[in-house]
Amino acid sequence: MNTFVNLTQAEEDEMIQKEFQALLQDYAATRHKQKVEIITRAFEFANKAHKGTKRRSGEPYIMHPLSVARIVVKEIGLGSTSICSALLHDVVEDTDYTCEDIEELFGPKIASIVSGLTKISGGIFGDKASEQAENFRRLILTIPEDVRVILIKMADRLHNMRTLGSMPPAKQLKITGETQYIYAPLAQRLGFFLIKTELENLSFKYEQPSVYQKLEEQIKEVTPQLEQSFQEFIEPIKRLLDSYKYNYEITSRIKSPYSVFRKMQTKHISFDEVYDLLAVRIILKPKSGENEKANCWVTYSALTSIYKAHPDRTRDWINTPKANGYEALHVTLMGPSGNWIEVQIRSERMNEIAEHGLAAHWKYKTGSEEQSDLDLWLKSLKEMLDTADYANAVDFMDTFQLNLYSTEIYVFTPQGDIKKCLQNRRL
Repeated sequence: MNTFVNLTQAEEDEMIQKEFQALLQDYAATRHKQKVEIITRAFEFANKAHKGTKRRSGEPYIMHPLSVARIVVKEIGLGSTSICSALLHDVVEDTDYTCEDIEELFGPKIASIVSGLTKISGGIFGDKASEQAENFRRLILTIPEDVRVILIKMADRLHNMRTLGSMPPAKQLKITGETQYIYAPLAQRLGFFLIKTELENLSFKYEQPSVYQKLEEQIKEVTPQLEQSFQEFIEPIKRLLDSYKYNYEITSRIKSPYSVFRKMQTKHISFDEVYDLLAVRIILKPKSGENEKANCWVTYSALTSIYKAHPDRTRDWINTPKANGYEALHVTLMGPSGNWIEVQIRSERMNEIAEHGLAAHWKYKTGSEEQSDLDLWLKSLKEMLDTADYANAVDFMDTFQLNLYSTEIYVFTPQGDIKKCLQNRRL
């Protein structure tokens, strides 16, 4: 049911202003230097440009750029330039304004980002697949130079997926196909685990609605029991960490329907046999002078002194971080109710990188010339794009998709040094 049809102009204006104020509140809660004036100008310009235009849902079109801008600042962690670009990202595509107009009013950097976003506005698949793939190739070329283009596009795709219910079924399948093929793995490669998980889950919801609904109901049914298990599980952990005078936060997460579905498919098991529905995260906040890695290992030692660890389910991504910058200790423990529970141990810095991916990775970069695995991947990506000779742009898309799905393998040399290798695979 369309809830926006009968809104008066005054009610629409009030809704738009309320969303803009929410955007400013999200921005004010960040540590970015506050540049409210240019954000306000970008909003007023976009609002005027999209005036009278509706989304398929019936809501004013400006609500979409506002929502994308909120994702950009709140869920990705970018600043004023990206917020302005998000607010303006559909102006050139959908109105008579040009990139030259944007540059004159907001400067070359915002105009450059808006131009990059405009090139990919038509999607990847469809009647002009080769043309759209070429546009996407040009967009990917911007990653090593200004990654904000792809991050805003990722926010745009996330909001479109959140509002996909208003689209016709054929359009839903096209968009979910693109999301599964490119955007979800790209979010993972750039370190945005939460966005990657949501994109996969929303795609699953529209691709296999009946399976999704059944799993959602099964998860909902066992959630009270899982929440009780969580409370019982963390009580002795909290007592021990408190005795160490650690400053910490403990949260829980229940697997999404898509994550459960994948586990059932790959392991050939039923829902009742998925033993790790609940995951626990311990986020440590080291005091000044404390070693965050040491604190993580002390916490690991504390956990394994309370609960039995699964012998094959311990992962050290602190000493050997993932290529996307992810750092944590993972250990799976036997809980008091006899069920296995995965625990992720991270410092506050590690957690921000895990949740805000590339944006946080760059925030924490020091003056060191040493390149991280993520820096090296971005460099190799640019080299691949600059030097490879593809028969057509669709071939490029296949190569890029394989590059996204490369997995990390750790091997030891005869001298005992650990080396990281990449293996391409398809899911």
